[in-house]
Amino acid sequence: MNKDDIRHEGMRIGGEVVFTDDVVEVKYPYTDEVIGTVPAGKAEHARRAFEIAANYTPKLSRYERSQILQRAGELIGERREFLAKWLVLELGICHQHAIYETKRAQDVYQFAAAQALNDDGEIFSCDLTHNGKERKIFTKREPVRAISAITPFNHPLNMVSHKIAPSIATNNCMVCKPTELTPLTAIALADILYEAGLPPEMFQVVTGWPQDIGEEMIVNDNIDIITFTGGVPVGKMIAGKASYKRQALELGGNDPLIICNDLDDADLDKAATIAVAGATGNSGQRCTAIKRILVQESVADRFVPLVLEKAKKIKFGDPQDPETELGCVIHAQAAELFEKRVLMAEKDGAKILYHPGRDGALLPPIVVDHVPHDSELVMEETFGPIIPIVRVPDDDDAVMAISNATQFGLSSGVCTNDLNRAIAYINGLDVGTCNIWEQPGYRIETSPFGGIKDSGNAVKEGVTEAMKFFTNVKTYSLPWPN
Repeated sequence: MNKDDIRHEGMRIGGEVVFTDDVVEVKYPYTDEVIGTVPAGKAEHARRAFEIAANYTPKLSRYERSQILQRAGELIGERREFLAKWLVLELGICHQHAIYETKRAQDVYQFAAAQALNDDGEIFSCDLTHNGKERKIFTKREPVRAISAITPFNHPLNMVSHKIAPSIATNNCMVCKPTELTPLTAIALADILYEAGLPPEMFQVVTGWPQDIGEEMIVNDNIDIITFTGGVPVGKMIAGKASYKRQALELGGNDPLIICNDLDDADLDKAATIAVAGATGNSGQRCTAIKRILVQESVADRFVPLVLEKAKKIKFGDPQDPETELGCVIHAQAAELFEKRVLMAEKDGAKILYHPGRDGALLPPIVVDHVPHDSELVMEETFGPIIPIVRVPDDDDAVMAISNATQFGLSSGVCTNDLNRAIAYINGLDVGTCNIWEQPGYRIETSPFGGIKDSGNAVKEGVTEAMKFFTNVKTYSLPWPN
């Protein structure tokens, strides 16, 4: 990349583009070259943004909010290639996955635009009991002072959209700090929203190193709500420091795909397709990616070759090549850690069936069979395109116990044709989502999403739930003669 193509972006604070002397370099994982810079903002930048947000009172009608959201979705479509190019450059995922991310983000704005038009107030008649009065109680939802959004590297467009679209739909003001690893897309999105008609006070973007700006994003007095997606240690630190502030913490997962023993060969092939796609989509960098394939013993020998065959067909390599089906992980250190976990599992008895070799941040789809269910590879969140197969007993209760034995509880998928077994898994798995015959992460952008245990504090995201979470309910009552 030549010097003229490098993006030097500023923060977006109160309608101004703000630069600092110190910058954070953004690197392309595939080559490790610098592709852009953002300011190394400090606490005072976040403080200023929250002050602006808290002192601004949005006056947008429901119609105006809906129009802004709808236009934002249209602009994302019009700029799809530009956004996809920069998603590839700052995240290293392949172009195909980047295009998919832009389409998902459009869905977020479509749902938020529609729901901004719905008045979700309720009415309670007061003449329902022997204590009744001729009154009615009404509810309305009101925005808060300011929302702090802290977003991760793995979905730089869609994850930020999931924070800001419900915020706009509910007339809120938000300050977002994207991770220093992938901040350029959030800034591009802010500009799209301003172009769509959003007052700049309603969405501001600050950037910087976590140690310089992170605490202000948690403890600032103007913050009423914190929405965070990221790792468990940071999430728990936020929970401790933010104490009385409302928090939505989405902290990752270790999601199983369970292959039951009632499947015939055609079903096993279908399950293998789900398994490989679910483990390698977005370079495996999804909190809902398949991190463990739990296959029952009696079908394992028929299932594993199907997984291996599909994994070997994946074209991995240059993320910018439109033919590439699997790009990089976020950086070489992450790839090294995940490969190390594979090798540790091998020492514990696992068999590596396919590993064409790692090259820096480029990690191929590594297929590992006979992984012990308590191996670090499958107990921790291995955030890359590893395809680990754990052989489990032909006993559904034992499978559920193994599945539930990690600290995480986000999503799961189950492949079975037996309705009673499907219901038993839905009831028995300690997770926020259980999908039958689908990847653990499947959802639409407005359905409830979130996990339990170390996957989060059970606050659901998705446009519908986020709009509720971002508002305060006010009740009022009026005389209402019958």
